[in-house]
Amino acid sequence: MSFSLRSCGMRAAGALLAAGLALGAAPAALAAYPDKPIRMIVPYPPGGATDVIGRVLGQALGESLGQTIVVENRGGAAGNIGAAAVATSAPDGYTLLMGALTSHSINSALYGQQVSYDLEKSFAPIAIVGRVPLVFVVNKSVPAQNLKELIDLAKSKPGELTYASAGNGSPQHMAGELFKVTAGVDMLHVPYRGSGPAMTDLIGGQVLTMIETVPAAQPHILGDKLRALAVASPQRVTTLPDVPTAAEAGLADFEVSSMFGIMAPAGTPAEAVEKLSAALKDILARPAIQDALLKQGAIAEYKSPEDTGKEVATEVAKWKALIEKANIKPE
Repeated sequence: MSFSLRSCGMRAAGALLAAGLALGAAPAALAAYPDKPIRMIVPYPPGGATDVIGRVLGQALGESLGQTIVVENRGGAAGNIGAAAVATSAPDGYTLLMGALTSHSINSALYGQQVSYDLEKSFAPIAIVGRVPLVFVVNKSVPAQNLKELIDLAKSKPGELTYASAGNGSPQHMAGELFKVTAGVDMLHVPYRGSGPAMTDLIGGQVLTMIETVPAAQPHILGDKLRALAVASPQRVTTLPDVPTAAEAGLADFEVSSMFGIMAPAGTPAEAVEKLSAALKDILARPAIQDALLKQGAIAEYKSPEDTGKEVATEVAKWKALIEKANIKPE
């Protein structure tokens, strides 16, 4: 009997010791994250704003965490292929999405079940890292000198005034449709395959107006090839200090920017998310990083995982409501 009790006691002690070791190992394993390179997927080809922002932040994040961040471009289907690849990756903190969250939100609202992931459920938000503001620009032949005059002109010629976009479903397209609804005007959408061709025809007078990203439009504004009427951001843009905001120009409740952020697959451990987010918060506060992003036209901005999730939900709801109201159909 005593031998049996002694054996049971030894087994119980062994189990407690093993449990204690396991509990002690968990923090050690957590503290070791990351212990191998992290893959950051950019769902667009090299050279664009998302890619450049991802590489700037990837290098700084790798230095901060003591691991290499491998940036992988996986373009196609308006960013959906790369985003889907992240959504289906192992939720271990070693695969991240460098996303153009405004575009992904529009895709989610516009294409619905054609998109293989749910933007609000398939990802663990880590941080918003920056925004690229948009600006109203017109061909120099357009008589409107400010936003109010543009609205009056559009109302006097319903369906005649053209506006260009970088393509159906692009942020520029959605901004134009939001402008139509907000200002109560009827304008003709002319989609292009990218901002470059749209800018060329806008300067040439083949189309008359556009709401374009500041980086794409700014050289033509400063070169006096296009007239800027207003920026679609809450504050004026530092590189275009004389251009008023839409609100200052008389159009309330009109804000559109291209929002960028980093996300991981849903189910990624909260500790990994918090470690990544804290590192990004520190990185985005550095003047050198802010300057590097500003060179790409992006204004550095940090938001926590919780606030990033709320922003994404707000964006999806905003564009879904607009798409339904304006009866916008995917191509």
